Amino acid sequence: MGNNVSHDITVNPRSVIVISTFSIVYLVLSYFLVGFKGDQIVLLLLANGLFYASKVTRKFFIAYLTFLVYWIIFDYMKAFPNYRYNTVHMADLYNFEKHLFGIHFNGILLTPNEYLKLNSSSFLDVTSGIFYLCWIPVPFGFGIYLFITNRRQCLEFLIAFVVVNLVGFVIYYAYPAAPPWYIQDHGYTLITNTGENVAGLIRFDNYFHARIFQSIYTKGSNVFAAMPSLHSAYPIVVFYYAAKNRLYKASVVFGIVMIGIWFGAVYTSHHYILDVLAGIACAVAGISLFNVLKNRWGWFGRFVDKYESLIKK
Repeated sequence: MGNNVSHDITVNPRSVIVISTFSIVYLVLSYFLVGFKGDQIVLLLLANGLFYASKVTRKFFIAYLTFLVYWIIFDYMKAFPNYRYNTVHMADLYNFEKHLFGIHFNGILLTPNEYLKLNSSSFLDVTSGIFYLCWIPVPFGFGIYLFITNRRQCLEFLIAFVVVNLVGFVIYYAYPAAPPWYIQDHGYTLITNTGENVAGLIRFDNYFHARIFQSIYTKGSNVFAAMPSLHSAYPIVVFYYAAKNRLYKASVVFGIVMIGIWFGAVYTSHHYILDVLAGIACAVAGISLFNVLKNRWGWFGRFVDKYESLIKK
């Protein structure tokens, strides 16, 4: 339906106080929860810059507050590791993966991760790495495109993206799970201070003599958050909204990226096929939940309409 009335947020004493207070509280809270990091300053400089630069960038900032909420929650998960709240699933998940999708190779039953690790190639290393690099830039870039062309759809896309993440985060805490690389490196022993691992993506870094994924994975929030694979969920949200907006050529490209990320998740030993399937289910559940809230819960629909009025042209 949408709201045809625009309500602009201007730079005035009240808005300056609000964003300044948020910035200070964010830095202080981050310091005590996860420690001070340069990324936090970059995030605040970007947010404040967008807010003060112009009317258009301010509307963009307001639209992407949803993305900001996602990033902050993701970062703060480091302070509350899920292994503290439920048993980490290791052997049971590994054996179930092998039972359902096991591959016989040289007389041994292997998981698809183990098989692909033994049969890796430079072509697949590079291809998987390229697809894996799309997991945030593609949703972020697609959101920018929608902001330019259809701000209502931009808003719905961004909110749905956050809802999908929140569904995934709930599952992370309800069902902590070790990724395939953890089993390969540590077996079934729980080592709570284990750092993130680039796993098979190290072959991409080595091929290009770079530290691309090694730098990315130092920012991980929880080793035992492999189920569901949100890497596998994100491209579905993009594909869904591209198809919904009849961007058929783009949908083909996003569909290829989606399948490439699914394969790369398994190929690089970051996720089991079960994790990928859970990620797909998570995306479907999150999008469906958002649509139900928007269409059947009056207060939520009014919230979206009000939100839209803040970013309309």
